Amino acid sequence: MSFVGESDSGVAGPAKISVASPGDYIALLKPRVMSLVIFTALTGLLLAPHPVHPIVGFAALLAIAVGAGASGALNMWYDADIDAIMRRTCKRPIPSGKVTGSEALGFGLTLSAFAVFTLGIVANWAAAALLAFTIFFYVVIYSMWLKRATPQNIVIGGAAGAFPPVVGYVAATGHLSVSSFVLFAIIFVWTPPHFWALALVRAADYGRAGIPMLPNVKGPNRTRLEILLYSLVLVPLGVAPYLLGFASPVYGVASVALGAVFLGLAVRVFLVRTGDKADQYAMALFGFSILYLFLLFAELLTERVITLFLGM
Repeated sequence: MSFVGESDSGVAGPAKISVASPGDYIALLKPRVMSLVIFTALTGLLLAPHPVHPIVGFAALLAIAVGAGASGALNMWYDADIDAIMRRTCKRPIPSGKVTGSEALGFGLTLSAFAVFTLGIVANWAAAALLAFTIFFYVVIYSMWLKRATPQNIVIGGAAGAFPPVVGYVAATGHLSVSSFVLFAIIFVWTPPHFWALALVRAADYGRAGIPMLPNVKGPNRTRLEILLYSLVLVPLGVAPYLLGFASPVYGVASVALGAVFLGLAVRVFLVRTGDKADQYAMALFGFSILYLFLLFAELLTERVITLFLGM
């Protein structure tokens, strides 16, 4: 429990008891994003040529998850001003007054240090350094710089979300590999069409907050074209695990089918530019993009678990 407060005159007044609940601090961690981080990091961890000890693997995943949560808390600390303006984020713990900025900052920094040092101790310091860089990249490079400076914010900043499977793989092996780079590339290229599909619908919200998202700066038609171009790159990239030999033909067929649907939805967003259908199709692509990434990594994860089970 913390005590905060000053009088309007600047003189310290009666301290106010923080109204934050455990749920508010959990919200600072962005649990939905954290769940995706855990899932992709686990895939990277299990793709290692040799299985890790279950306790080491669990502790490594916990550290990576905490690091992701720390990034979310620090992001909310820095973005509290724009979160208060946007309808999508105005009820987050800081703009709603349940958690102060200083509390979120201290919470995020403490969790960051815990996550990095825990991963270094239980796994290796190469993975810990990569996790530290991921947190730095998301908070400093993306949140503090790119997000408010360029409509390409989500393209470059998307690297932060693509690092977890690489961190997982390095935690298991101590080094990088082609497979970890491919997983990174899939998420990196997936992020722009995924996020811009939502941005097409929420352009006014971003405009009020002064965030230079692509639809606000270059216009919705340019955004639709960019979505289509990134989708054209993503579809063959999604098949790469099979082509490079670390996924089965089942994955190959599934990735082609999923990619065809993804591309079809992107084409529809590109062609239908006005009316209620335009927003409806953009949200359909946004929703399917989440399913697309989940199913690709779920298939990789399932195949690896079966391989490890049969090898026991």
